[in-house]
Amino acid sequence: MLRPHVPLRRLGTVAALSIALAATGAFAQARVHASDDEPAPALASESVGDLAKALQVGDIVFTRVGAYPFRKVAEATGTWTNHVGIVLDVSGKEPMVGESHFPFSGSTRLSRFVARSAGGRVAVMRLPTPLTEAQQIALVAAAAQREHVFYDTGFDAHSHRQFCSRYVREVLAQGAGVEVGRVETFRQLLASAPQADVGFWRVWYFGSIPWERETITPASVLHTPGLKTVFDGTAA
Repeated sequence: MLRPHVPLRRLGTVAALSIALAATGAFAQARVHASDDEPAPALASESVGDLAKALQVGDIVFTRVGAYPFRKVAEATGTWTNHVGIVLDVSGKEPMVGESHFPFSGSTRLSRFVARSAGGRVAVMRLPTPLTEAQQIALVAAAAQREHVFYDTGFDAHSHRQFCSRYVREVLAQGAGVEVGRVETFRQLLASAPQADVGFWRVWYFGSIPWERETITPASVLHTPGLKTVFDGTAA
């Protein structure tokens, strides 16, 4: 988060609550409990092994982090997902998924990536046109340039840090010349989301939402026109 340069003792109750939220849940992506978000019974079910066989480099993988602040991200965007990564390698024992997460970006085995998702919920979307070999190589190179970048809890599309949906958007744009997701201000995002808990976000941003800050959400990546659904259900 891009925090104002104010002594902690002067931040008051709002800041204290925001810091507490960050410390207790915002970064607990690896400690998701299925009870946080039970999957809908009508969803398809697949083993991670079978899902792995269907993946290609460039596929976009969506999950749901169960930690409270990230559930608020999903709520504000009107969808189930609040985290996204991109498949970088399918040549090994299991696919590797590039992602931006706390504390910094890198790549994660598919099984671990999916295991962090509440209720095992996962969706895989594919670009309408298959990537060429040259695009796949360039995509992996673009991801490598973004390794070990610290996570941005301020969700700023123009900061020197990184967050998941921005990471995926930039890797695909640089590596394959493909644009996914939508850049929008917090004002635009929250104006289109009457269900959003504005009070939570006011606390998250130390009492003042950065209304004109631009961001990209996992939901906007998910709903990119033309993406094809490879899988949408639960995996274990």
